[in-house]
Amino acid sequence: MASYIAEAGEFTRDTKYIETRITADGRDGYPVQPDRYRLIVARACPWANRAIIVRRLLGLESALSIGFCGPTHDERSWTFDLDTGGVDPVLQIPRLQDAYFKRFPDYPKGITVPAIVDVPTGAVVTNDFAQMTLDLSTEWTPHHRDGAPQLYPDSLRDEIDDVNKRVYSEINNGVYRSGFAGSQGAYDAAYDRLFTALDWVSERLEKQRYLVGETITEADVRLFTTFARFDPVYHGHFKCNRSKLSEMPVLWAYARDLFQTPGFGDTVDFVQIKQHYYIVHADINPTGIVPKGPDLADWLTPHGREALDGKPFGNGTPPGPTLDVERVPAGHGPVGVR
Repeated sequence: MASYIAEAGEFTRDTKYIETRITADGRDGYPVQPDRYRLIVARACPWANRAIIVRRLLGLESALSIGFCGPTHDERSWTFDLDTGGVDPVLQIPRLQDAYFKRFPDYPKGITVPAIVDVPTGAVVTNDFAQMTLDLSTEWTPHHRDGAPQLYPDSLRDEIDDVNKRVYSEINNGVYRSGFAGSQGAYDAAYDRLFTALDWVSERLEKQRYLVGETITEADVRLFTTFARFDPVYHGHFKCNRSKLSEMPVLWAYARDLFQTPGFGDTVDFVQIKQHYYIVHADINPTGIVPKGPDLADWLTPHGREALDGKPFGNGTPPGPTLDVERVPAGHGPVGVR
């Protein structure tokens, strides 16, 4: 059984990923080409959920196929147990590790999602989740849908980068620092850092609809995936329990605003999210019992943030309906979110 609790006390994430990039000029040997690559994700994972959202917002469905791993995994790898025969129908592999080992036979690190795989060779290209979504916005532009939003506009990149840096270190990863802490002191410090950052974000969002500028950007995508998991998982499982998200009025309204925006809530699978954390983290939850709550209906209640300046897609348009084969299963989210 894998251990997730940091025995040394403070949890430190290994942030060394496969830095190969898929670019318009193909400088790393992998040029942007429609139908060549496959994005492998798990709906349970917040880092992968970012890639799902960005791909959908930009309308890259026809250029970049997607494969879904199941919500749980063992010590070796994420698996394709949602597919017929437990095999990805395009890559024809049962475990994501097969794509990693195809390129790096002695790959020594964890097998992570999201990952982009080169279909012709079956080899992983990158698992650098932070750079991956930026490249979908900037390198894949010829394949964006008409009306796609500018998630990483030139004029706002420095500010987006600054906000993302603090959101990642204090919030996205901060919940893990709390949940995986191996000592009281490490937990206390992580908890305080997390809620200090949440208070900072709340103050920032009190008078503006989005984190940076007047439209949705990469910064909102990155914060949203943590917020979607906060009450179902992080509040209890990771002991981030000063307040539920639903008890922080500004952040709860902001989260509902994004959730009700096409491309966000329709990618969230609360059932798989809870199964992943409560089953995989057996050293934190040894019974493997998955909680029934919280009530999801509140995600669809009015948020009132239309009163603030800002339009979700600026001069663009929302994405169309989710493709049938990519829909979150019925009953895995609030009724009416498609």
